[in-house]
Amino acid sequence: MAGSLDSQRVIDEAAVLADSEGLDAVTLTKVAERLGVRQPALYRHVEGFDDLLRSLGLRGRELLAEALSAAAIGVAGDEAVRAVGRAWREVVRINPGLYAATDRYPCAGDPELEAAVENVVAIIAQSLASFDLTDDERMHVARGLRSAFHGLAHLESGDGHPLPHDPDDTFDHLVDLLIAGIRNLETDG
Repeated sequence: MAGSLDSQRVIDEAAVLADSEGLDAVTLTKVAERLGVRQPALYRHVEGFDDLLRSLGLRGRELLAEALSAAAIGVAGDEAVRAVGRAWREVVRINPGLYAATDRYPCAGDPELEAAVENVVAIIAQSLASFDLTDDERMHVARGLRSAFHGLAHLESGDGHPLPHDPDDTFDHLVDLLIAGIRNLETDG
């Protein structure tokens, strides 16, 4: 098994572990055990634990970008905002550990991670094309939607809403609020 080991397999196994047991369960020792190798064998494929976290965070952002892009195809306006938000929540539901990794390694100063974040924002901005916004407003709105969807997903995945509530109802209300704000910013509005 060690002969077929490469960085992709190490990251794949870490991602599966993160999603099944939580990101805090990911250690180089556990990943090595799951791959049937000793921990030192991993250092040929990742520079260390921080590098593994960085790779997981990058993969999480790439997965998110793919899902948002797919969700925005064929929809516009209010439905585009809803579709992007639903896709965001679905990524977090299916890949909670991988998504959690997007917050564990700082992206500031890392060109590849910064580009991955900007790609997510650009996809959201593209989904807003049917709104009558200036290019500058569209980017601000995209960043705001990113913040709102990330915040809601983070709270939902971490049990951040302690009182009994319907998370879908909360999501719908949040999206209604966001759409009302976007409509208020439209140049003809």
